[in-house]
Amino acid sequence: TLLENAHQLATLDVVLGFATAAKVHDWTRPSLHEGWDLKIDEGRHPVVETLLEKGKFVPNTVEFNESARTLILTGPNMSGKSTIMRQVALISVMAQAGSFIPAKKTHLPLVDAVYTRIGSSDDLAGGRSTFMVEMTEMARILRQATENSLILVDEIGRGTSTYDGLSLAWSLIEFMHNEVRAKTLFATHFHEVTSLEQHAPGIKNMNVLVEKWEGEIVFLHKLAPGICNRSYGIEVAALASLPQPVLVRARDILGHLESQSQRNTRNRSHALQMHQNQMTFFE
Repeated sequence: TLLENAHQLATLDVVLGFATAAKVHDWTRPSLHEGWDLKIDEGRHPVVETLLEKGKFVPNTVEFNESARTLILTGPNMSGKSTIMRQVALISVMAQAGSFIPAKKTHLPLVDAVYTRIGSSDDLAGGRSTFMVEMTEMARILRQATENSLILVDEIGRGTSTYDGLSLAWSLIEFMHNEVRAKTLFATHFHEVTSLEQHAPGIKNMNVLVEKWEGEIVFLHKLAPGICNRSYGIEVAALASLPQPVLVRARDILGHLESQSQRNTRNRSHALQMHQNQMTFFE
């Protein structure tokens, strides 16, 4: 029938599209398995790569295994965190759809779903704020995700106060890691949550590398183990051509806030040491 012919032509069109893209962009055949571990060796974003000059896109390796079930990703804005997260999701979906994929080599499991909480927008028609949209979507992910899912969360908790956002981000990471146990990539500017690596086996810190050069920030777009301790927000703002007086004033305020934070940290450490000494005395 006409409808059956249309379905067959659509399938042929998809297969030819896969084949053409694989040949033009030098994609490779994915290796799929029935286990849990995931490794993408020198993966690339299939769309962003085509928008750049050939060879300009920086490939990255992402791996999930028993010692790295949850990856906490830090790095400044524009460093490439969101691109890395999206390419992991796209490569997983492309492989299960039957396409070759933009990577040097892969070892991919079959995932039952890909859940994402990326981007920020409100819901004017539904009367929901950006923060409410974030929390609603996260609640759905926590209800539906399984151990065989892939979860990608980008900058959760930005729509509320710093302490509320940090507390929620921390708690969400713990719940996804301990209860859901899915492969989770969690990007954040709350650097405090990176301390979870020291307390929870299977959590690993990753960061997107940047360098300072002659007072300016240089984005390397390269993923590496470890923590990015600074957000470089003022440096990124300078790239947006904010007026110089605004930047100078922002640096002054940042210096004051950082020194105040360091004093508070020292005071907390001193109080903790005093408490420990008192406990030792009474023992």
